[in-house]
This record gives sequence, structure tokens and C-alpha cells, in this order.
Amino acid sequence: MEPVELTIGGMTCASCANRVEKKLNRMPGVEATVNYATEKATVRLPEGTDVAEAISVVERTGYTATLPQPGPAPVAAPQDPVTSALGRRVAVTAALGLPVLLLSMVPALQFTNWQWLAFALASPVAVWGAWPFHRAALVNARHGAATMDTLVSLGVVAAYLTSCASLFLGDAGMPGTHMGFSLLGSSGDELYLEVAAVVTVFVLTGRYLEARARRRSGAALEALLALGAKDVGVLRDGAEVRVPVADLRVGDRFVVRPGETVATDGTVVEGTSALDLSLLTGESVPVEVGTGDDVVGGTVNAGGRLVVRATRVGADTQLARIGRTVEQAQSGKAAAQRLADRVSGVFVPVVLAGALATSVGWLLAGAPVGEALTIAVAVLVIACPCALGLATPTALLVGTGRGAQLGVLVKGPEALESTRRVDTVVLDKTGTVTTGRMSLVAVVPAPGVAEEDLLRWAGSLEDASEHPVGRAIAAGARERVTLVPVTDVTASAGAGITGTVEGVRVRAGRPDWTGPDVPAPLAGALAEHEAAGRTTVLVASDRPLGVLAVADTVRPSSRDAVAGFRALGLRPVLLTGDNERTARAVAASVGIEDVVAGARPEDKVAHVRALQARGRVVAVVGDGVNDAAALATADLGIAMGSGTDAAIEAGDLTLVRADLQAAVDAVRLSRRTLSTIRGNLFWAFAYNVAALPVAAAGLLNPVVASAAMAFSSVFVVTNSLRLRRFR
Repeated sequence: MEPVELTIGGMTCASCANRVEKKLNRMPGVEATVNYATEKATVRLPEGTDVAEAISVVERTGYTATLPQPGPAPVAAPQDPVTSALGRRVAVTAALGLPVLLLSMVPALQFTNWQWLAFALASPVAVWGAWPFHRAALVNARHGAATMDTLVSLGVVAAYLTSCASLFLGDAGMPGTHMGFSLLGSSGDELYLEVAAVVTVFVLTGRYLEARARRRSGAALEALLALGAKDVGVLRDGAEVRVPVADLRVGDRFVVRPGETVATDGTVVEGTSALDLSLLTGESVPVEVGTGDDVVGGTVNAGGRLVVRATRVGADTQLARIGRTVEQAQSGKAAAQRLADRVSGVFVPVVLAGALATSVGWLLAGAPVGEALTIAVAVLVIACPCALGLATPTALLVGTGRGAQLGVLVKGPEALESTRRVDTVVLDKTGTVTTGRMSLVAVVPAPGVAEEDLLRWAGSLEDASEHPVGRAIAAGARERVTLVPVTDVTASAGAGITGTVEGVRVRAGRPDWTGPDVPAPLAGALAEHEAAGRTTVLVASDRPLGVLAVADTVRPSSRDAVAGFRALGLRPVLLTGDNERTARAVAASVGIEDVVAGARPEDKVAHVRALQARGRVVAVVGDGVNDAAALATADLGIAMGSGTDAAIEAGDLTLVRADLQAAVDAVRLSRRTLSTIRGNLFWAFAYNVAALPVAAAGLLNPVVASAAMAFSSVFVVTNSLRLRRFR
């Protein structure tokens, strides 16, 4: 069953996401992944299980779950209501909490009965300001769980109630009371109002900054999805009618004027122009299009008027598929993050026990109750594992969003893991190193065969092929002769095609597959064109009928891309079904020494496996149906987006931009994203591991601990945001 995406509300930390994920996965047959950063759950339900049951489980866990709204993705507002409300809460609590901190820190400001003013100011902060933590802690407590909110709430409540007890039941409320302040640990005084107030302010501030940063981290994808046109001029009965894009149907002809956005994927049927693909593929140079060329929805017409026939609409468009691919990648978890989630899942109960043990230990050591309590509060606050939960999702959000802007789609964190280990890159030739736009350049009929007959038979047969060589022959033949129907067509992947044309059984394909023995004139033509780096096709029935030669052009960026692979430590290998001479000519032009020619699809798979057996970690870059098996076999499959759906489906990375340099960018971006994730996890772990013993030793004031905890979350998110500047 197709996975269902739910929007989860009420999560405040990674522990919440873990709880929801565990509850969903306990349903029979359900597989669920919950992403804290995107606040979404991807749920795969078994047959017979309704999504309402999954929503009910989430709600019983103490959170909300809703299905996403149908229709186009909403464009993000500059600031959402939840973030705005959080910002107002921060402003109010900061205005009230700062005087409390100053009164408690600076003895010179402590006038007679100052403590009652501090109490009046700190009370709304500890009660109303910290209410989101208290509410979440209560909800979790009802379900027998504890999260980061439990730690914060307990810390604030403990500091506030202890201060109240000292004020109303002890001597702290007497006129003339004074207290000091220490950044390194408890001063042992009996009032901890500044702890309750400032912990609340710092944690709220950290959460507000985190919410803003998380919103910015998803901005790239939102901007991409917002590229689509809202309405379109459709030609109906000779007149142009303006309709919403949602009403566009396959086969409709629509107009794209200069400056307008192409409404959906289609084929140009009238006009020529240049399209700006930069926002969709990262391609900086506008691409010229004319009649017969395919165009992609979301691109901008930079030149003349075009009339386009829609070929894909709605969820089938390339822009929609890009959005789905990126969202799926963002919902995944790297192996390191799964470990972090398991750690953070047990972290809170361990910290609660540790804080209790710390408090008891200090009491047994003879410390005053207030001092032992303050140290325990510092342990509770410093241990919040919120940075661990943000380490991977935020880097994935930014990295995959930036990739989408550059025309690089990452299927998931597993692909990122693979890019780190890859040391060999196997490149398909046609459509990858070369443009794949071949043209028929030579026709050599066998003695006794008319050139028109050879072209008609071969062109008609190849018209049923999707291979670039076949398309080039069909197009070249169509310009000179009239093609005829073909029956009993059979394609042999990587070899050629067979069919019956005008009652003659004809084969067209690789010379060693087509057979029979090639006569000297045709053998000479084969050798001549192969030496020139052209692809040759032998046409035969019960005897050779002739040779056709097609030429391809090397992509201008391929040589630099090969050099880029070497700079990344990857050894390039050219793997092609073409003949040895053609393959070596192309390889030499781009700087590749390792060449494997004449490879059928199964040979490509075998070669990839042979490299893997020798200990190599292999990436394959390809675009055709005959590359799909090799892409799936490789440790990292990189599919050129201009290729077939089979290749794209088999790849781990998809390049929307038909440019080999994009493969280099994909590996670089993936490695950078992965290194950012690892850096985030390291600092999150290091922060908790290093700070906990310091707090337990009584060397950390809870105020400083709360500031450090808030800073760790903000650091992780802002570190991830650096990926937005990737070039």
C-alpha cells in the first residue's frame, strides 16, 4: 500500500517524535517514520487498516495528526501564527525576567523587600511563560512518558516552588534579605526566582529561534513548488481561454508568452523561444526550444510566443515529482540519526534518575537543600537532547532543498551515506558523456541494395525503438523516404531490434549481433566509421543489407566533469554497448583511460559486480533502460533526468539537469550534507556528554545551563543553514 503522509502537531522535541513513531509502529503491520523537523509522519498501512486508526493512535499519544490538504502546496507566509505567538511569549517573558535577573545578580539593586517585586515579576514567567512546557509535561505524564518538556518543566517548577516556600514559610521574605549570584554554580541562597524566570526565557528563545531557522531550512523546497503557474491561456475552438492550471488536461494546447511560466510539461507545437531553467535545474544559460521540443512546467519563457501541447498534468509533472522526491528524502533518517534517536529515547528517563541521584548525593555530602536542588535543576536543563533530534532533519531539509534548486534530487539519507564511500564512477556513454542526440551521417548499402530500400526498412524498424541510435536512424530516414508499418517487432536490449517490414524479416543492431558474415565493402565501411568514433548499425535479413553510421557529440562539460570526479577521489570508467573504437575515441576526448566497450545490459551489471568484488565502491551514471539494472546494482546510482523513467526509478540520485557536471555537484553536495549531519551529531553529543558531569559537580549555574542548551539547538540549525550557500 502506498505510504500516507500525516502532519503531526504538538511535538516539541525529538523524544516526542520517537514516542509517536513507536506508537504507530506498534500497530499490526504498520511501518512509520516521524520527522521532528518537518513535523510529518510517513506511514505505510497494511491492507484493511484505515488511516483514521493511525490518526487515532497519534491523538491518544497526546498529539494531533491530520492528512495534508489537497491541491498545490501552499506558499509559505513570511511567518506562521505559531512562530509569531511564540515570539510574543518570548518578548513578554524577557521583559519580565530580565529585571528578576538583575535584582538577583546585582546586590546594589536589592532594595528593601526587593524579593517581593522579583516574585511578582517571576510568577507570570514561571506559570504563563513556561505553560507550553508544563502542558506538554502533563500530557506526557498522563501517558507515562517523559520528554524534554518534562525536564524543563520540572526545573522551573522546582526552582519556583522552592522560592515560594522560602518566601512564605521561611525567612527569605523578611525585609533586608540579600543574595548573590555565581555563573559557575549555586550560591547556596534560598531564592531561585531568577533560575525559574531565566531558564524559561532562554529555552523559549531557543525554541523560537529554532522554529524560525527550521522554517528557513524548508524555504528552498517551498520556493521550488511555488514555481508553477496559477492560470494558463488554453486554445479552444480557435480562441484563447484563460483557465486555472488545475483545469488543464493532457492534449490541451496552451500559450506561453514571453515572461510567462510554462504551465505544465508538454511539447512545443508552434513557435521558438529560449527557456530559463535556472530555478528548476540550476542551468544558468537559457535553452533554445522549437517545434517538437519537450518543455517542463515551472520554467520561464525568456523569448518569443510558444504554443505547447500538454503531455503531463497535475501530480505527473516533473515539478510535482521533484517535490515528492525531495519530501521523501527529507523524511528519511541517516544511520547515525537512528542511533541518536535511540539514545535520546532513553535519555530523558536516565537524566531524571541522574538529577535525583545528584540531588540526593549532594544532600548526603552535607550540602544545603537549596544548593542540592539548584544543582539538580542544572542537570535537568543542560541534558535536554533537543539538538540531537534536529541534527539530521535540518541538514537534510536544507541539503535536499538546495539540491533541488541545482537540479539534483536525492532519494534519501542512504544515498548520502553511499557518496562518502564511493571510489569508482562508471559512466555510460550515450546520453551521459555525450548529448545522446545522434544524427544519421552515413548510409552504405550492400551491393545490389538500393539506398532508399535500406533507409525505408531500417528507418521503419528503428521507428519502434526508444534507443537514441534508433531514433536518429528513424529521423534521418524519415527525411528522405516514407516509413512503412512494421510487425512482429522484438527488441534485444543492448543488441538491436528485429521486425517484419514489407514481408521481409529485418534485423538492425550491433554488427556482431546482426550477422551473418559481413562482405568486404561493408566491413570496410564499418571500420572506417568506427575509427572516426561513430556508432555503426548493421542491417540484415538473410544477408547483410547495409551499414548505417550515426554520430553523437560529447557534452561540452564532460571533460571538466571527469576531472571533477578525479578531484573527488573517484576513478572514472567508460562503460558502453558501443564498439571499442568509438568508445575509446569518446573516452580519449574526455580524459578517461579505463574503457569497457560492447557491453550488453547484463555485461554492465557483471562489470559493476566485478568491481565491487575487487573491493571497489561503485557509482554508476546512466540514463537509459539498458542502464537501469546497472544503476540498481551499483552502490550509488545516478540517473540523468533526461533519460527514461526506468533509469530514474533505479537511481539513488537524479539529475534534472542533463549535464555530467551535475553528477559531480551531486556527489559534492551529498558529501557536504552528510558531513554537516555528522558535525551536528558530534556537537550535540559532545555538548551533552561534556556538560552533564560539569552540572552534576555543581559547577554550572542553571541560568548558564539553559543558555547553553538553547544555543546548542540554534547552533545545529544554523550550521545546517550554511548548506544554502553551496555552489
